[in-house]
Amino acid sequence: MKFSTLVLAAGEGTRMKSERPKVVHEMLGLPLVQWVVRAARKAGSAEVLTVVGYAREQVIPLVEDTLIVVQEEQLGTGHVIMVAREQLEELAAAGKADSLVVLNGDSPLISSQTIASLVNLQQLRQAAVCVLTQVAEDPSGYGRIVRDEAGNVVGIVEEKDASPAEKKIRECNSGAYSFDLRALLSCLDKLNAANAQGEYYLTDVLGILAQEGQRIIAHIAEDASETWGINSRLQLAQATKYMQQRINETFMMEGVTMLDPTLVLIGPDVKLENDIEILPMTILYGQTRIGKACKLGPNTRITSCKIGSGCTIDESVLIDSMLEDDVNVGPRAYLRPGTVMKQGSKAGTHVEIKKSTIGAHSKVPHLSYIGDATLGEGVNIGAGTITCNYDGMKKYPTLIGDKVFVGSDVMLVAPVKVGSGALIGAGSVISKDVPADSLAIERNDQRIVEGWAIRHFNKYSESSQE
Repeated sequence: MKFSTLVLAAGEGTRMKSERPKVVHEMLGLPLVQWVVRAARKAGSAEVLTVVGYAREQVIPLVEDTLIVVQEEQLGTGHVIMVAREQLEELAAAGKADSLVVLNGDSPLISSQTIASLVNLQQLRQAAVCVLTQVAEDPSGYGRIVRDEAGNVVGIVEEKDASPAEKKIRECNSGAYSFDLRALLSCLDKLNAANAQGEYYLTDVLGILAQEGQRIIAHIAEDASETWGINSRLQLAQATKYMQQRINETFMMEGVTMLDPTLVLIGPDVKLENDIEILPMTILYGQTRIGKACKLGPNTRITSCKIGSGCTIDESVLIDSMLEDDVNVGPRAYLRPGTVMKQGSKAGTHVEIKKSTIGAHSKVPHLSYIGDATLGEGVNIGAGTITCNYDGMKKYPTLIGDKVFVGSDVMLVAPVKVGSGALIGAGSVISKDVPADSLAIERNDQRIVEGWAIRHFNKYSESSQE
């Protein structure tokens, strides 16, 4: 089964009311066009071509691993094939495509299984084209599938060009096709823009093929949601809800607990082991990997993190971080990119950690910022401690050895090293290296003025009476 795929991603998507192209908008953390490209590749597509046009500088970075075709003017779906003609002829000559699958870049719910079925059916029945269709309760807005008295597909008519009788047809075009590539190329010179939109319709190819006596067939989608196109924010939300349910049900069947799966969002690249419990309002996106028996949430967002087994993450945000087993995070912690937390370590309430390693069984319990630092094993960081890592021009490291005890409200002015076993007194500003097993304390002498408070408030009271 040799086929390649053409993904249509050149349109603006005016109903999205956005400065961004429609296909750039995300569903569960992944741009719409990438859902479509991935499905085509998983189905076995030899090559994927992406047609870009409107604001293409935003689209190209998302599909740079495909062959890019630029459509300078958006003159219809048929015009897309004309623009890509040279590349398609090269694919045919190279034997990379007996068939060409055409997909819309705004239809993220289409599955690889449906794409493969579409191609298989078209090739098995030696059809010039197989169109993916759906039977809609309300067909408004869709192109209608026109059949003859024998039930054979003879064409597709767009709604704006449909007669009253044709508008009553409920079988609708999804915009997904598997063409015999050579048959498709042979029709391009016969396309014209004599229609209500003044555009070149890819759907007109079916009428041309029918007139030539070529076989046209339809494959009705088993799940009509796979044909959904995203044209508005409302439709994006509906599609996201559908995919959310599909993903969450799969994970629950594999041993993941969700108290309320409607309040959990999981991206398509996330991997979860069993016996994980996910509490409401938790979002897992990117290349996140989570080990067994973790408890996540509530109100937690984890993006592209590798998390070991037995971890607890409560009401926190984690991005591009790595946690070993039995790590405790939160509530309300923020682990920024480059954070590594070794086995049994802790980042507590209102703690922010950035590009730092927290050693095994070390604790940063609360109200602290740790940036560009390396902590050894068994370190205790007191409340309000800050690694002062930035001088306005450059970032500097802080190195803390094993079993160091840092008192509350300590400023560690980097670059600075604290040797193993050292103790830092509360309220200290440490700007020089601290030897191992020593006490470092930096404070001004405390001054006491006897009776000052009484005199002060009496004076204030007298002035207010005047």
